Amino acid sequence: MTPRRIELLSPAKNAEIGIEAINHGADAVYIGAPRFSARAAAGNSTSEIARLVDYAHKYDSRVYVALNTILKDEELLETERIIGEMYSIGVDALIVQDMGILELDIPPIALHASTQTDNRTVEKVRFLENVGFSQVVLARELSLAQIRHISENTNVPLEVFIHGALCVSYSGQCYLSHCLSGRSANRGACAQFCRLPYTLLDADGRILQKEKHLLSLKDMNRTDDLEALLDAGVSSLKIEGRLKEMSYVKNVTAWYRKKLDAILERRPEYIRASSGTTDFFFTPDPNKSFNRGFTSYLLDTKDSSPISSPDTPKSMGEYIGNVKQVSAKSITIAGIVRLNNGDGLCFFNESGVFEGFRVNRVEGNLIFPAEMPRIKAKTRLYRNYDQEFEKILARKSADRRIGVTLELSGSWDKLHLSIADETGISVFIDREWSGEEARTSQSENQRRQLSKLGDTPFRIAEIVLQDTDRYFIPASLLSDMRRQVVDLLLKTRKEAYRTEKRKTVAETYPFPQTKLTYLGNVYNAKARKFYIEHGVTAIDPAFETRIPDHVPLMFTRHCIRRELGHCLKEERADRWTAPLYLQYKNTRLRLEFDCRLCEMRIYKE
Repeated sequence: MTPRRIELLSPAKNAEIGIEAINHGADAVYIGAPRFSARAAAGNSTSEIARLVDYAHKYDSRVYVALNTILKDEELLETERIIGEMYSIGVDALIVQDMGILELDIPPIALHASTQTDNRTVEKVRFLENVGFSQVVLARELSLAQIRHISENTNVPLEVFIHGALCVSYSGQCYLSHCLSGRSANRGACAQFCRLPYTLLDADGRILQKEKHLLSLKDMNRTDDLEALLDAGVSSLKIEGRLKEMSYVKNVTAWYRKKLDAILERRPEYIRASSGTTDFFFTPDPNKSFNRGFTSYLLDTKDSSPISSPDTPKSMGEYIGNVKQVSAKSITIAGIVRLNNGDGLCFFNESGVFEGFRVNRVEGNLIFPAEMPRIKAKTRLYRNYDQEFEKILARKSADRRIGVTLELSGSWDKLHLSIADETGISVFIDREWSGEEARTSQSENQRRQLSKLGDTPFRIAEIVLQDTDRYFIPASLLSDMRRQVVDLLLKTRKEAYRTEKRKTVAETYPFPQTKLTYLGNVYNAKARKFYIEHGVTAIDPAFETRIPDHVPLMFTRHCIRRELGHCLKEERADRWTAPLYLQYKNTRLRLEFDCRLCEMRIYKE
């Protein structure tokens, strides 16, 4: 049985961060296109993406470009041009949402179906597979059993999120931002109304929760579920965060690289999707990077732990201990975590408001804030900025190299030097020379000269000397041969690298539905044509074209009733009077609960 390639996929806000993601162990990175990505603030120029592609391919790592918004008719020509440029610079795949792209005149670049296409069922994933997609990003809400079911009934590689911020709604099915502000999530401009503080009211006007972040979820962390995901059929493990900074990407990528390598080492049926190994100069810890607390998010249907972060949408970081004593200028902490000058600490004050302060000086468990907060004994403290950890990550914090074997042999008139990398690619050079017998063994000197690989992406795995220690070979000659054979290997590896081409489609495959509502996100004539060709007979326009009346603005598996202990599936004497409402300033949202689907829907009242 052929081992399955497993991909660790990291985000890249820009080329520099993408390069460091590769250095810290990513098998692939995804980065925003110059325009039309689902993070409007994370676009990148073609030249910068080309720089990232060139670097990634040295390690057989892939670069995926996110072009995953829905598109206006007048944007299709520019989209076509951008796709042509991405293909010409060697991008491995495009992550797309708009099916109109499949109707454009584009080169055979591989396509991945974005999570924005709402991939929750076998029927939807099978359709995407049959119209030419090479990889499908599944909805975050799926359980392990649902992922396994999709994998067992399809053949396309499956990608899932394993870490990072969570959208409370099914991706691609949230219209709250566009309805309330005109900023469309499907156009990459979400205003994040889900992170605001809401007051929860019942139909009688009773306040059930006051100014809580009731739609704000914790961040995903599936560290303990990686092996189960692989066994369920997942091939690509994705870290969220195309707006995240360098230190976040370094730390979280390194964390999952180490965890994944430990699995691959004992599970030969899975192999790494790129080449090289990484040495880390720090100990990765996801608690030290931005997080709102963690959840494995619905992967285990028996897990009833909270998934929301109602007290704050900000990063809490790591718990460091409790306040023991407060004086006029200092705070004594009861904890074992070592603190540093410049750390950022935070806490919930007496009113339940999350606030923070900077540490000016540390003396053991005694800290002197730059400005004294109003804080009391027994308050729980968190650190959301570790000064020393960030300093480490600001420097070179990892080194990735591909193992090579060098073999030197020769005679009195010719030298032969070959090099083979860990993937099996090998090259050699021959050099004529006039041999000179050495007075002493030259093996140590020859090994030393051949091992000087410098800034190349290679490291010595083995040096084999075929009876050459009796020759005196000038160091300059050995160095020149080493440089030449390494350059030849780099060139050969580059020529050997192949980007995947889009699958050809022999016949038209029917879409699972014959009618599309606004949830189909059909925003242009090409997308409409695509769906008609695949058997859809009735197509409503996208929400962004014409806001329909009285329709849900959000569909979510996050149930406020459940989170607050008032699940309608359970018998309770103190049921709240339906319907429930969320109020933020003048905005009032009505909640509807579908217990059969375990789903909450939100309407504008």
